[in-house]
Amino acid sequence: MTSADDTDDNDNDEGASAAVIYVYGIVPADVQPEDDASGVHDAPIEIVEHGDIAALVSEIDPDQRLGTPADLQAHAHILDGTSHVAPVLPLRFGAVVSDRDAVINELLTEHEDEFAAALNELEGFAQYMVKGRYVEETIIREIVDESPKATDLLETIRDQPEELTRDARMALGEIIGQALEAKRDADTRTTLDALSPLTDTVTVREPTHDEDAVQLAVLFEVDRQGELERTVGDLAERWDNRVTMRILGPMAPYDFMVTPKPEG
Repeated sequence: MTSADDTDDNDNDEGASAAVIYVYGIVPADVQPEDDASGVHDAPIEIVEHGDIAALVSEIDPDQRLGTPADLQAHAHILDGTSHVAPVLPLRFGAVVSDRDAVINELLTEHEDEFAAALNELEGFAQYMVKGRYVEETIIREIVDESPKATDLLETIRDQPEELTRDARMALGEIIGQALEAKRDADTRTTLDALSPLTDTVTVREPTHDEDAVQLAVLFEVDRQGELERTVGDLAERWDNRVTMRILGPMAPYDFMVTPKPEG
């Protein structure tokens, strides 16, 4: 990989670092980016081909900071946009090599058979996120109604100063937290059961918020997206005003097919 300190004494721009190549993911060689497609640092997207496979890449300045929220969004935007039209194997954010030859020699040639087989398996598939979020007022009322101890604690702290009911509030919070965890496990199992007639290629994600009810990554056929939407819609109707359900996708298969990071 080119060092950020490399300079050319004969260049009028002495001190400027040579561009490096940022790699987004692996696609079939016949995929072509949109003319105005841009990625990290707003750099134009290019294709580096090797046989039947190719890499989505762009040139970036190694001296420019990498890792801002905008960079992460640009990385995902390119991969997710590609997943609408072709199979794509996402590389982890931050995959950089020195030049286009390194893309071929260090990545595509080294893993050619592996990548080609994975792309073939992913043809027609993309990842979808199935997410559920508890309606706070409804789920708290449900927990309190199911727990006599929670009901008693709630009556104890009702209309009382916080400083006089700190222990009761902490105890109630602990009951609610444990109950939410149990309900999340049960509701996740219910969602998995509902999806099982459609697919068993599902990954359960850890919650990122206390009110998360369900977080599943699903690898599913893009042409059958309507079936997935109807199944999740049935759950949403069943859980009306208890859990808000939504589907995100199609997107790149981040949870199912992450490729090796090139050495650079």
